[in-house]
Amino acid sequence: MNDLPLIECIANVSEGRNSQVIATIVQAIESVPGVAVLHQTSDHDHHRSVITFVGRGPAVAEAAFRLVAEAARLIDLDQHYGAHPRVGACDVLPFVPLGSATLAECVALAEQVGARIGAELGLPVYLYEAAARRPERRNLADVRRGGYEALKASIHTSERKPDFGPSVVGKAGAVIVGARQPLIAYNVFLTTNDVKIAQAIAKAVRASSGGLAGVKALGLLVDGRAQVSMNLVDHQRTPLHRVMELIRRECQRYGVAVLKSELIGLIPQQALYDAAAWYLQLDDFGPERVLEQRLMQYVNVLE
Repeated sequence: MNDLPLIECIANVSEGRNSQVIATIVQAIESVPGVAVLHQTSDHDHHRSVITFVGRGPAVAEAAFRLVAEAARLIDLDQHYGAHPRVGACDVLPFVPLGSATLAECVALAEQVGARIGAELGLPVYLYEAAARRPERRNLADVRRGGYEALKASIHTSERKPDFGPSVVGKAGAVIVGARQPLIAYNVFLTTNDVKIAQAIAKAVRASSGGLAGVKALGLLVDGRAQVSMNLVDHQRTPLHRVMELIRRECQRYGVAVLKSELIGLIPQQALYDAAAWYLQLDDFGPERVLEQRLMQYVNVLE
């Protein structure tokens, strides 16, 4: 099985406050041999945790299933309120190809795990992005529109019929399972608590309202600060620095500034190289100019 390619899974769980619940869910992932949890971050105001883990396909599939089972057991969405939209205890479960892995392999994994969640856990499952079976379900925001409360009221309709599992919503809600390329989850805090400014800037930045290609954005209030919360789904087409500079320009319109930014989960190395080269105006910069990168190429020689 070691010759199988690595697959990444980035689970979005609707719990950001109870550390014991989060730890139990992480332990469920780590209970599967051959799976490594690379990163975990939780946010109180979003009331959400993002857990990134990696392994070979069969192991990642098993870990993802155990994660969903624990989240469904421990999280009651009827008692859950946070700034971030959600439809499920394990809200989103994307599989991402690494190295020689393909998107088609991740689609197959999403279908396998989604079918098992529906059959064994009795949860409604929606497939999205590359795994979507209906074009209107490719976009995560469209699948999640209205959140848990709206889904409870409409799941019996043909438009909201799940791809797997029953057309019934319990306290654990539904699970959105998919396959996609790597994205960057990136949030920018502003020097204001006026959430309407963050919402206006998010509208200017996001692709769906005429902003930057491959950028999804919301304006939220987090830790008492207005926040532009974003997913960059194609950092090569729209690099990180271009997003930041547009936000800075939009901030000037409202007399505010960028206070700080944060990453949720992990980021592709190339995105950081691109941002560094742009801000430092290094026209001839590349990974080969980074000391640690060059040293890695000569580890065997030096040893």
